[in-house]
Amino acid sequence: MKSFVAVAGGANIDIGGVSYAPFLSHESNPGRVTMTPGGVARNIAHNLALLDIPVKLFTAVGDDMQGNLILQSARKLQMDEEIVVMRDKTTSSYLYVAGPDGDMTGAVSDMDICDEMTPAFFEARLSLINEASLLVADANLPEESLVFLAEHIRVPLFIDPVSVIKSARLSRIPGRIHTLKPNRAEAERLSGMPVTNRDEALAAAKKLLETGIRRVFITLGGGGILAADEKERLFSEPLPGNVKGLTGAGDAFMAGLVFAYLQGISLQETVNTALAAAAVATESAETINAHLSRNALKEKLRTNAL
Repeated sequence: MKSFVAVAGGANIDIGGVSYAPFLSHESNPGRVTMTPGGVARNIAHNLALLDIPVKLFTAVGDDMQGNLILQSARKLQMDEEIVVMRDKTTSSYLYVAGPDGDMTGAVSDMDICDEMTPAFFEARLSLINEASLLVADANLPEESLVFLAEHIRVPLFIDPVSVIKSARLSRIPGRIHTLKPNRAEAERLSGMPVTNRDEALAAAKKLLETGIRRVFITLGGGGILAADEKERLFSEPLPGNVKGLTGAGDAFMAGLVFAYLQGISLQETVNTALAAAAVATESAETINAHLSRNALKEKLRTNAL
């Protein structure tokens, strides 16, 4: 069997409304409404597929229009075979409204179906997951499922905490995580330390590594990236580019980390690759930049002399 990457977690439909003029509350605002497949795990899997990495996406959708949209997209990317359709459940959805500048005014997330991905759900698929090169999981999964996976898989575990609130689900498994990608706020929650500057980020990364995590990549927004493992600590700045949207940058960054890991390259080269993937992602207004590819990564690295 050709090697593949397993990805487990949330898959949902993003429904977005962007007003043409400054958004007025309690009013009907003319604008543009889009409906696209989303979800942290699904987005990471999508980016990996664009990088020509075989992917199996372990997630659940409902037997409804939204679920069919996710399945259709996954089939095109050849990563649909492990998606479970639950006929009595509703597909996860994320509804947001933003002004013309892209600044979100509010959102509602309905991801109850993720609770159905229980330890039993993954126990039935454990042998297949253990055939993967690695597992990427997001914290949309229930805490008990994350614990089950951490304790039973025999492959490296990459984790995206998703949010400050959901990062609490990782409290029982830090020693079993190979690669952790928190943002600044998530790093604060997981380390119990403030992360307002580079020195504090270094201290937080050191504490996280002391729990047994092998590698930590703390995204600091405009402040760049702190990458740390048992041997190195380094900061890297975001790559310049024609930025049209930031929504999918984090998911592309994680896909870049996976891609780099499979290449067996250094920590600095890993960060460069992940930053290149994120930079390509931001050059599209959509969450996923369909032009992401191995050649696009090479070109981004070349033009930035990385």
